[in-house]
Amino acid sequence: MRVLFATSEVTPLIKTGGLADVSAAMPAALHGMGVDVRILLPGYPQVLKALPHLQAATEIPIQPNFPAARLLAGSLPNGVSLLVIECAELYKRGGGAYQDEHGLDWPDNALRFGLLSKIAALLSCADSPLDWKPDIVHCNDWQTGLTPAYMHFSDGAAPCVMTVHNLAFQGVFPPQMVAKLGLPAECFQPDGVEFYDNLSFMKAGLYYADHITTVSPSYANEIQTDALGFGLQGLLAYRREVLTGILNGIDTTEWNPATDPNLVQSYDITDISGKSANKCALQKHMGLHIDPDLPLFGVVSRFTPQKGVDLILEIAPQLIALPAQLVLLGTGDIEMQRIALELSHNYSGQISAYVGFDEALSHMIEAGADIFLMPSRFEPCGLSQMYSQRYGTPPVVHATGGLIDTVLDCNAASLKQGVASGFVFHSMDSSSLLATARRAAMTYHDKKSWQALQHNCMVKNFDWNQSAAAYHDIYTHLMRR
Repeated sequence: MRVLFATSEVTPLIKTGGLADVSAAMPAALHGMGVDVRILLPGYPQVLKALPHLQAATEIPIQPNFPAARLLAGSLPNGVSLLVIECAELYKRGGGAYQDEHGLDWPDNALRFGLLSKIAALLSCADSPLDWKPDIVHCNDWQTGLTPAYMHFSDGAAPCVMTVHNLAFQGVFPPQMVAKLGLPAECFQPDGVEFYDNLSFMKAGLYYADHITTVSPSYANEIQTDALGFGLQGLLAYRREVLTGILNGIDTTEWNPATDPNLVQSYDITDISGKSANKCALQKHMGLHIDPDLPLFGVVSRFTPQKGVDLILEIAPQLIALPAQLVLLGTGDIEMQRIALELSHNYSGQISAYVGFDEALSHMIEAGADIFLMPSRFEPCGLSQMYSQRYGTPPVVHATGGLIDTVLDCNAASLKQGVASGFVFHSMDSSSLLATARRAAMTYHDKKSWQALQHNCMVKNFDWNQSAAAYHDIYTHLMRR
């Protein structure tokens, strides 16, 4: 089976969120199953710098209104084959994948990701410039959303799967981009790519894909509702027969407390005693008072309202009065960053915040914290709550999306049954979050219950094998059809 996996980011080359982790781990799992999978990725400077030995694969036939481009071939550190689009005019610039150095969206993002979508479609069709042709094209989020539309209007295209990682980001552009991107005028209608008089990359993918997946079963249901459908709930409900929720896995090699090089002492489910050394190291590293008995709450998150970081910042003074400590790592909303740093200054030794991205520190927090806070307003899947359970750090989560699919609330009954794996609250407000955090802190001081809870967390299997097998089944079904 040959699969082209089109994505806008992939760890460790370029990352802005969980999509990058999934784009590395899922193809690796498919590769382990014997699938000939190749990742298609834009040639950002970070990618070309990290892979200096890429080989020229083929020139891309000139696409009207797009600059010249060519494909380079190589592989990720995990051995998965990689196709990189080299196009200096669209990708050779500072800043990040989607935004400039000031956090503003690139004004030509429609062209940048239109080219990614166009090439993904081209490689699947009869006039592909490569000898290798995929049996399945797997697209991810709005950045590759035009691929199914291009394929629909092409000859000999393979079946296409579209995965929604976060429906809140839809890639909406002015209507004049339809012609500029080479899409036929007939597709600009409600039964097509039109979305409130604009062009929506996401809607294009959802309308034209042969199968749609989301990254958790609960999220598949939630996006069919007015609350979380972001204007696309009607289309998704209409296509529910080809909509499947498949829970993401995690990279259990990278996220493994027994082998994690970022930890001062390794540990595993058979001997969790090393976790206390990591807590002490984290407290020291972040300037917190060294105290093994205080529950230490950890946060690794984008600082956005979606992630509920505003609620964490609101309750922070009451949280440390439990008593407890709080450490935060992340970047995002400027005002949230300011408040986090102010709290860190005003409550020195009790609260510590690092604004920025630090992969090593994120591992240290997962291992050194006692309790992980993840009160997302909505969460398509979430990975951090799975990382935290693997590291014996029970999470506090809001009952939504992938969080409710991966965390079972701790109470007397679930502890007795051996299935409790965290703390869940249902009302999205600061008082509910604080009450649940208080409940977690009280359980922490009950050492017998806490050890049982940690064991329940660490025994859970979040690897990609089951999820990859589910995708393989969808691919097989589409090929047979």
